[in-house]
Amino acid sequence: MFSKEESKRLRQDFWTAFGKSYRRKWILYDTKIKGLAFKFHFGLKTARVSMDVDHHDLETRIALWEKLDSLQSILKEQYLPEALFEDCFLLDNQKEISRIYVEKKGVCIHNKDTWRETMQFLDRNMRLFEGFFKEYREILDP
Repeated sequence: MFSKEESKRLRQDFWTAFGKSYRRKWILYDTKIKGLAFKFHFGLKTARVSMDVDHHDLETRIALWEKLDSLQSILKEQYLPEALFEDCFLLDNQKEISRIYVEKKGVCIHNKDTWRETMQFLDRNMRLFEGFFKEYREILDP
């Protein structure tokens, strides 16, 4: 069991090491499409790379989600076969978003033995998400 301070330090150490090992400017929030962002997550049981649709206007969120959903077969066939599509994904804060993601189970940010494989997973899958986005950005732009 780790204290809050130890857990915080491990998280900082992981993300610092990831940034040093994979020097790259990720798109993340800089998609130029309001409400669309890419995210990394690494927790106690899983690592995840996601494309989140989180627009404050529900109609706009639905319209963007429908465009993404129409590209589902392309994303799965050419980029991320394991991608999961959830039109209603509930965040820990109870906010509802739409999310496309890939997940790696059996890894833990508190276990440094899983860091390398997690870094590789995050890098590989974010590159694939970004490649898809760059190719189909014009279709997604409102």
